[in-house]
Amino acid sequence: MDIRRARSAGELMAAEGLFDGPARPEWCERFLARTGHLMLIAYVDGVPAGMVSGVEMTHPDKGTEMCLYELSVDEGYRRRGIGRALTLALADEAKARGCYGMWVGVDTDNEEALATYASAGAEDEGLFSMRGWPLRDA
Repeated sequence: MDIRRARSAGELMAAEGLFDGPARPEWCERFLARTGHLMLIAYVDGVPAGMVSGVEMTHPDKGTEMCLYELSVDEGYRRRGIGRALTLALADEAKARGCYGMWVGVDTDNEEALATYASAGAEDEGLFSMRGWPLRDA
């Protein structure tokens, strides 16, 4: 397995099978143009097998932390440690960038994700509720 930072829209488009839906070239370019956005892709024999995206967030009284925005491993490559390796690689990148911490929001019934994050050293910080505002039609 080889984990590399995505640096081109082509790399993101080639990995779109790991996303929830199709990747759009203009969104790929916008993602890559943002300094605090990061996507790491795990390759097995040259094939995108998993990805993790992170977003740096800075607040005036807290400093900068990394949000693990999304983690995905192709079904055919699961249970091989790819999710854990991607999570740890993102944590290493966050440390290198001077982030004071890293966090992820995860559904409490997502057993696979909870196990992956626990195996990578994440600690349960308690329950929270997430609310959203749809700002445009799908």
